[in-house]
Amino acid sequence: MSAVIVNQVSKVFNVDKPNHVDALAEIELVIEPGEFVSLIGPSGCGKSTLLRLIANLIEPTVGNVLVNGKPAAQARLDQDYGMAFQQAGLFDWRSVEKNIELPLELKGWDKARRRARAQEMLELVKLPEFARHMPWQLSGGMQQRVAIARALAAHPPLLLMDEPFGALDEMTREHMQAELLQICAATGTTVVFVTHSIPEAAYLSDRVVVMSPRPGRITEIIDVDLGAKRNEDTREADVFYDSITSIREALRGIEHAAVRGGVDDR
Repeated sequence: MSAVIVNQVSKVFNVDKPNHVDALAEIELVIEPGEFVSLIGPSGCGKSTLLRLIANLIEPTVGNVLVNGKPAAQARLDQDYGMAFQQAGLFDWRSVEKNIELPLELKGWDKARRRARAQEMLELVKLPEFARHMPWQLSGGMQQRVAIARALAAHPPLLLMDEPFGALDEMTREHMQAELLQICAATGTTVVFVTHSIPEAAYLSDRVVVMSPRPGRITEIIDVDLGAKRNEDTREADVFYDSITSIREALRGIEHAAVRGGVDDR
C-alpha cells in the first residue's frame, strides 16, 4: 500500500470569482512507505498547498488524495500523520512540555508515558531545561523546535513538514536534519517535506519533486542516492554536490521556461 497517492489533483482558490487563483494543476504523485520526499520550487508554486491537500486541511478542486489507502479526510480523523508548519503554532496557555504531550493525550497515552516521551523529544531538540516554560518565553527558533518535537512525539507513520527548519541557526538546522533522518530510519516514517533550500532537499531526500510557478505542476522528480546512512561526511561527498547541481539545473530550467513563456505571451 502506498503511503500517499495524489491523483490528478488541481486546486483553485475563489472559484468563479474575480480574485480566483489557479494554485495547482494536474498533480500526480505516489509516495511509498518509508520514503523521504521533498517538494521544491519557486515561491508561490503551491508546495505548501499540496502539503495541506495531503493533510486534508483543504480539499482539492479536482482529483483526490489517498493516505495509507484511505481518503485523506479519514486519515486525518485517524491521526495517521504528524505535521510541522512554517510557524510553530503552539498553544500559549500550555507549557512546552504540555504542548508536546498534546498529540499523545489525543491518542490516550497515560500521564507518565506522555511525560517520558515529551522529555525524550526535548532532549532531541536540545531544550530539556525548558519543559516548564511557556511558549511566549521562548525565541521564535526555540518555539519551532518545540513544534517539531510535538510533530515527532507519537512517531506517526507519515510526517508532513512545511519548512520546519527555516527559523533555526545553521548548526541546529544540520543537527535536526541528521536527527530527523535517524528517527525516520528507525521508525520507517514516511516524510513529505517542503523546503526552499536545495542543499537541504539533497541531503534529506530519496526523491526531490521539482514544481513549476503557479499553477504548480510537477516538472521533474529527481532521485537522490546518498546511501542509507547520511552524516557529516555526506555533505562533503561528490555525489552530494552532484545532487545539488541536478536540483539547481531543474529549477533553472523552470525559470528559463517561464521567461520564454512571458516573452511569447507578449
